[in-house]
Amino acid sequence: MKAKSGQSGLSLMEMTVVVAIVALLAVLAMPAVKALLGSFETSGGAKCMISAALSTARGIAAKEQHYAGVRFQKAYNPDDPDNLLSAPQYMIFIIHDAQMPSSDSPVNGFRAVDGLQPIKLPESIGVMDLRYDPDSGDGIVDNDAEAGNQNVTRDTTSFSIVFSPSGKLIIHNVFVINRDGKKTSNTCNDDIFNTLFNVTNGIGSFIQDKQVAGLQQESSRSSFIIYEREKFRQAYSKGRAWTDYLSRAAVEGRICVNPYTGTIISRD
Repeated sequence: MKAKSGQSGLSLMEMTVVVAIVALLAVLAMPAVKALLGSFETSGGAKCMISAALSTARGIAAKEQHYAGVRFQKAYNPDDPDNLLSAPQYMIFIIHDAQMPSSDSPVNGFRAVDGLQPIKLPESIGVMDLRYDPDSGDGIVDNDAEAGNQNVTRDTTSFSIVFSPSGKLIIHNVFVINRDGKKTSNTCNDDIFNTLFNVTNGIGSFIQDKQVAGLQQESSRSSFIIYEREKFRQAYSKGRAWTDYLSRAAVEGRICVNPYTGTIISRD
């Protein structure tokens, strides 16, 4: 007679034990997972994200031998264009494009880097440079009237950090524009920067410079602040955005970029 072949597999009891162990491990791991996800919602997590983005931009500048950098800007919501407090903020990789049509773009024209999608910042965190450019010249936010102005908010949350082909941080005039290099055309299909008309109609996520008040050509930056959006929103709603919050954040939250390494330097 042939020997009875051995059976493989788990019994019902063994399967129950395995499922119980997996469930227990999942429960034990949840706090660690939540802590990991929560870390990206903190100032420290945002710093890591920004630092990585700056390092990438510096690498792009060296590889392409063009000025390149990171653009911070809030996405445009056609359904609620003035609600900048709730609009998400992104980091967009930009590069100088000397081949843009000279008739439609300035010498300082920058466009989004091909193939790299914008990176959304954590919902609880925002980034500002606290500088804006009214017609009279370069301004620095230092009172509640300016801090509570929608156009100033749009400007101070839209700025760029730029590196030279040698990898050094520089101050360079920046004018962001679509890949077609056109300031007013309604036929460009750039899904990153575009005209107000196109973004309102679902083409592009970010308004290019000079399309709305608060967005215009300006020099790149070497420092910025990271702020807590909820605290800023509460102070903003009371008309005391500067007095109750930004005045302190401007000192305690100021972050500088090392001009030689591209790394960020902060107080903590």
